[in-house]
Amino acid sequence: MRRLFFICFGLTAMVAVGSYWWQFPGLGGVDGIAPMAQVFEALSRRNTIFELPTLLWFSSSDVMIHALLALAFFSGVAMVIGLAPRAACVTLWLCWGSLVQVGQPFLSFQWDILLIESAFCAAWFAPPGLKPRFDDEPPRAFAFVMYALACKVTLQSGIVKLTSGDPSWRDFTALTYHWWTQPLPTWSSFVIAELPRFVQKAMCVAMFAFELVIPLLAFGPRRLRVISALGLMGLQVALFVAGNYSYYNLLTFVLALPLLVDGGPRSRWRWALPAAYALISIGVFTRAPWVNPLRRFDTINAYGAFAWMTKNRAEIIVEGSNDGSTWLAYELPWKPGAVTRRPTFVAPWQPRLDWQMWFASLGQCGNNPWILSMQQKVLLGEPTVLSLFETSPFATAPKFLRTRSFEYRFAPLSEKGVWWTRTEVGPYCPALRLDENGRLMRAD
Repeated sequence: MRRLFFICFGLTAMVAVGSYWWQFPGLGGVDGIAPMAQVFEALSRRNTIFELPTLLWFSSSDVMIHALLALAFFSGVAMVIGLAPRAACVTLWLCWGSLVQVGQPFLSFQWDILLIESAFCAAWFAPPGLKPRFDDEPPRAFAFVMYALACKVTLQSGIVKLTSGDPSWRDFTALTYHWWTQPLPTWSSFVIAELPRFVQKAMCVAMFAFELVIPLLAFGPRRLRVISALGLMGLQVALFVAGNYSYYNLLTFVLALPLLVDGGPRSRWRWALPAAYALISIGVFTRAPWVNPLRRFDTINAYGAFAWMTKNRAEIIVEGSNDGSTWLAYELPWKPGAVTRRPTFVAPWQPRLDWQMWFASLGQCGNNPWILSMQQKVLLGEPTVLSLFETSPFATAPKFLRTRSFEYRFAPLSEKGVWWTRTEVGPYCPALRLDENGRLMRAD
């Protein structure tokens, strides 16, 4: 089972890193929306290497970033083929962690830091050596660290929902909103949203049982650990079917596999590791001041999505024009746009621009400077950025660009061929064009 875990964990790492690597030129490359080198330069002016722990201090060039991505990707390959799994985990932890430190806004999702923490914990769980044997049981203390990680990821997700103060979680109505307001719905979300209200509330109750009770069984005897593993895996399969959550469901599913592994011999001194891990995890989750120096490493983290359920869905539509009167839309491949386009599955691949547009829609244009940078790149006709869109309606870059905000909802089943209804809210950013120096300026 330990061998199976590292095969699956390696494949997950390859999907996670490969997905970002493919999109990196348009997102964080030198000509991308938010060049990682520029982000590092800005952060390095006000932080030391101890406050910003990343290998980019040696070089923040695109060549260096591609090298780190390659090392992270092939560390996953090494795990799959059983080559130096402990060293591979350390390499993944170091390289991926270095990039996440300066990867905002496109490399800052919960599953990105979860991959860092998973690599750190898996390094202890892995057998040492170049071509190790996987049939030996790991030290019990190291297995316990993996149990604790599998437990806390799901348990904390349940706790934050109950402690957020959102009444929709407490009266079990949150899921009546969730299916159509989540970042990237699927066609199955459309179907589930049609279920009766009492079924939605029952699913919410069941979700809390899976998030608050099942994880705790991870610390029981083997029979309870098996129940916990199957419950956690089943929850992730259900979440995968109901929405596009990148590689999060896959990673969390894989993290439950060690619950099926029995620990080997006891060793008193080795229990210092799980004790410290548990203590720091509690400190991070409760925001204890004494753990603040450790937060910057993104190695032991707190988790919990949808603490406050979104109750409406705004979408930002990007449109270009050459005359200021006829506007054509730039469609992104996975986020809602044209109301006749069916929501589809894309996970475990993560279209990061599509995802970030959902977060931008929750705020205002001025709070998301990267969206202005994106519009500038589109007006410049930057091919790496345009490659992130499903369609570019112009043969050459348009003269004007605008972003409008719409309220979206799933269409009634009676409306054939239509998946969404939408109502215009107004401009998101003002209409823009480029001046003679290629800088953004208002077009009105």
